[in-house]
Amino acid sequence: MDLFARTFLPAATDAGLDMPAISRHLPVFRRCLGADTVLLVSRCTRPDRPLSGEHVLVLSRHRLVVTHESRLVHKLRLHLDAPIHELADVRWTPDALLTSVELAATAIDGIRERFTLKVRHPELVWHLDELFGQIFTRSLANAA
Repeated sequence: MDLFARTFLPAATDAGLDMPAISRHLPVFRRCLGADTVLLVSRCTRPDRPLSGEHVLVLSRHRLVVTHESRLVHKLRLHLDAPIHELADVRWTPDALLTSVELAATAIDGIRERFTLKVRHPELVWHLDELFGQIFTRSLANAA
């Protein structure tokens, strides 16, 4: 088992994805991330399009990848595949009740992407805050 599989599978299970969903998403994420270590897998929604359904977000040290799956036929579509260093104006904000974190970034094509990541426990909000701080502030320092 390679590094990607060793890190993606436990993270996907922690995110609450069942095995059929993992099997559907795995080839897309593997193609986008290669052998990169997966740091975070999370179900998320888009606050600007609440009826569009759930997305799955995967974060590695080098890339942010988001997929969307249709509700009825489970057709998978790649929504975003961006190198971290190409994302601009990255911001993350925990909600007041500590039940979610909103992640916003501008992709290289100029489109502002916003995702809401729900968390199971309030402590996980601070874990996400620390993780995003490490990845995105390090990326900004390397770009300068």
